[in-house]
Amino acid sequence: MAPSRIAVVTGASSGIGAATARSLAAAGYRVVLTARREDRIEALAKELTEAGHEATAYPLDVTDRAAVDEFATAFTSIAVLVNNAGGALGADPVATGDPADWRTMYETNVIGTLNVTQALLPKLEASGDGTVVIVSSTAGHGTYEGGGGYVAAKHGAHVLAETLRLEIVGKPVRVIEIAPGMVKTDEFALTRFGGDAEKAAKVYQGVAAPLTADDVADTIAWTVTRPSHVNVDLLVLRPRAQASNTKVHREL
Repeated sequence: MAPSRIAVVTGASSGIGAATARSLAAAGYRVVLTARREDRIEALAKELTEAGHEATAYPLDVTDRAAVDEFATAFTSIAVLVNNAGGALGADPVATGDPADWRTMYETNVIGTLNVTQALLPKLEASGDGTVVIVSSTAGHGTYEGGGGYVAAKHGAHVLAETLRLEIVGKPVRVIEIAPGMVKTDEFALTRFGGDAEKAAKVYQGVAAPLTADDVADTIAWTVTRPSHVNVDLLVLRPRAQASNTKVHREL
């Protein structure tokens, strides 16, 4: 497969990242799976390869700039970069939030995205038809109580996408932002609440059909596979039961 058909997906070990890798592989891309958990991405690469697709696993911490720069040397050009690595920690108010959690969220959601985008942007330009996808969140477009750290980080991701689009206009690279609302995955809420399954379950309690990782992945693949001249600047998706970050219909 031509180098220009390579799609790099960060945070591909689970959830939206893994689902996106599957969707892009099905669309004909050679997917490069990156994440810190080597066993997870190796298993996914094997799954995709056995299904007849092209997939490679590359263990990577997006907050490690030296490692990201080394990773980028493996390519002459790529077609797609999906910046999905991120996540939330805690739900404390601003007054008592843990600065370490805030720092970790900013490092992963913003600096990690910056690291990979800077390292691979020349490779995307070299393809002559590149696409950068930044997976932000509806948290990047509205605030809610108990979400200050995550909201701040995702606002940062949103502004990164918006600014990059302005700065590279005229170059052969699209910048797409996908902002999902309530998505039920195996790990997002569980990680946010430090492994407390009861607290994690309450996030989705009574919601008949929150979004799934596959829903978001399908949306990402759709935007990426539009004709080259079509740029989906921002796509916000929520389940029907969610009208805003704070307005959710629950059948209790």
